[in-house]
Amino acid sequence: MSSVNVLLLRTAGTNCDRELAHAFTLAGASVTALHINALLKNPTQFAEFQILGFPGGFSYGDDIASGKILANQLIHHLKAPLAQFIADGKLVIGICNGFQVLVKSGLLPGPISQLAAEDWHPTTLTYNTSGKFEDRWVRIQSVSSINKWIKPGTVIDVPIAHGEGRFVTRDQAVMDALKANDQIAFQYVDEAGNPAAAYPGNPNGSTDAIAGICDITGRVLGLMPHPERITEAVNHPHYTRGHGTNAGLQIFQTAVAYVREQQAVAVAV
Repeated sequence: MSSVNVLLLRTAGTNCDRELAHAFTLAGASVTALHINALLKNPTQFAEFQILGFPGGFSYGDDIASGKILANQLIHHLKAPLAQFIADGKLVIGICNGFQVLVKSGLLPGPISQLAAEDWHPTTLTYNTSGKFEDRWVRIQSVSSINKWIKPGTVIDVPIAHGEGRFVTRDQAVMDALKANDQIAFQYVDEAGNPAAAYPGNPNGSTDAIAGICDITGRVLGLMPHPERITEAVNHPHYTRGHGTNAGLQIFQTAVAYVREQQAVAVAV
C-alpha cells in the first residue's frame, strides 16, 4: 500500500495540529507538522507531501483579523510553491482558523472563470452575528459533487469553536458564481436536513448557511466546524446514550483514499 504523506503547517497560536494529525493518522496517513519558518527557509519541502493541512487555533493571536497574518505570509512568501502544490493535483484542507487563512490568502475560493484573475479576495469570514464566540455542536451536510474530500449528502454532527465564522461574499454575483461552480462544500442544516436559515442552527449567520467551500478542482477545502474532533465515537456527546459516531473521520479517509487512487500524484523520495 502506497504511503500518503501529510504536511500540517503550524505557527504561533496554532493549537489544533495534534487533533488534525491524529485524524489523518487514523485514516492511514503519515503526518509531519512543520512550523512555517521551516517552509519559508526551504519551500522545496512541499514536494515531499500529497496533502497539506492548515489546523485551527488562533494564528498570531488573530491580530488584525482571524488568519490574516498567516495569510499574508503565504501570499508574499509562499504563493508560488503553494500554487504548484495545487497544480500538481494534491489536496489542501483548512479547518476553522485554517479556513480563514485559505480565504484571506485567496486560495479559496481560488481562481474562478466568472471573476478577473486579479480578483483574488471576493469572499471573507467575519464576526458571528450572535456577537459572541460560539463553542458547541452543530449539524452540517456536504453539498458539492466536485468536493474530493467527501461524498455529497453526508450529514455530520460536528463541534464548532469560533468568533469569526460568518461566511460572506462581496456581492450576489460572487455567490451566484460559487453556486454555479458547485463550490459550496458544506451547509449548516436542521434536523430535517434543510439549510439552517437562523440561529442557533446557523451558528454564525453565514450567507445561505455556508459552513465550508472548495475550489473549482474540489481538492482545496475549507470549513469552519472541526471534523478532526469527531474521529472517535467516544467524543460524540451522545456516546454514553449509545448513539455516538465518528463521522468526521470519513473526511480524512476519503482524502487518503483519493490520493492512493491518483497514481499520477508524484511525491519526492
